[in-house]
Amino acid sequence: MKMSKRVENLPPYLFVEISKKIAEKKARGEDVVSFAIGDPDIPTPSHIIDRLCEAAQQPENHRYPESDGLPELRKTIADWYQQRFGVSLDPETEVLPLLGSKEGIGHMAFCFVDPGDTVLVPDPGYPVYSVGTLLAGGRPYYMPLLDRNDFLPEIDKIPTDVLRKTTLMWLNYPNNPTSTVADIDFFDRAVNFAQKNNFLVCHDGPYSEVAYDGYRPVSFLQAKDAKEVGVEFHSLSKSYNMTGWRIGMVVGNPTMIDALKRLKSNLDSGIPQAVQYAAIEALTGPQDCIDEHNALYQRRRDLVVEVLNSMGLEVRPPQASLYVWAKVPNGYTSVEFANDLLEKVSVVVTPGVGYGKHGEGYVRLSLTLNDASLVKGLSRLAEWRDSKNRFKPKV
Repeated sequence: MKMSKRVENLPPYLFVEISKKIAEKKARGEDVVSFAIGDPDIPTPSHIIDRLCEAAQQPENHRYPESDGLPELRKTIADWYQQRFGVSLDPETEVLPLLGSKEGIGHMAFCFVDPGDTVLVPDPGYPVYSVGTLLAGGRPYYMPLLDRNDFLPEIDKIPTDVLRKTTLMWLNYPNNPTSTVADIDFFDRAVNFAQKNNFLVCHDGPYSEVAYDGYRPVSFLQAKDAKEVGVEFHSLSKSYNMTGWRIGMVVGNPTMIDALKRLKSNLDSGIPQAVQYAAIEALTGPQDCIDEHNALYQRRRDLVVEVLNSMGLEVRPPQASLYVWAKVPNGYTSVEFANDLLEKVSVVVTPGVGYGKHGEGYVRLSLTLNDASLVKGLSRLAEWRDSKNRFKPKV
């Protein structure tokens, strides 16, 4: 059977060996604690589920939905952006609901990237930015996210010959995997840079409502003239624990929104309407659930950071996102350290190199495991620390 080149050329799944080892341990009856998956363990708030169930009983919601979503949902999204960020959006032309933000992110390259075009992609970064680029025939140019620059891309160092072929740039703050945040000044510079070099910007912002210590992340669209050059992807997955319902949105530049809408209308049949009504309830209903969830994640963050620091790992306590990004101990690669934790204490962390070559030397830990598993996992990490200290040569 002959596969298409675009599928053959996709990079292999880096974590196949780790996944194999996890399966082997589980087959032997060993208990494995995973810090690897960024999927909230907290249930979707009950008032959202109630609205979903109510809408599911209505026959009109059993039929094909429209590709561009319910007008009520588009207006609700626009209203939410106005209230949360002070950003004005036209619900008819500047808002498009998505089957989860991932599908929109993956499809955007097909709208604005032709074979041979260059796309600026953060490294380390969410793999879909580069995968979508490759599937569309584009060439990713990886922008290093380095500790010395607070994990922000040094856009002024991108070569001129690269910029001449660039059609799109991806940004993502609060960031996955590094958990770094960006301010309006950075977004203003990104917009000016895109205008100067004649390319578009896609900002992925699903973690704007997951923040700690009173911090409130900003939106890319708050930057001056942002809508002239770009869009922002968002999601209800992390804010309201709705990963399984698959609903998100993209907002901003009307031409970019229209292009993605045209593509989607030929590829999917829209979001189930009962889920759309649940999304409306999420955005307009009680918001105290967000503060409650963030308080829980913040407590988990503090526990994880404390244990990692005691292991000798360098960690910046994150201001936002669901992740802790930690530098591995001296003498390890990120994969070696992840393998050592899995083999010695049955704890799974994500090697940073899986997000790009500049993720080497780090691991990512998610805060989305229940408290019992968290305590067990941290206890095992402490066991690893103590075993290392026990056998450390005396100076």
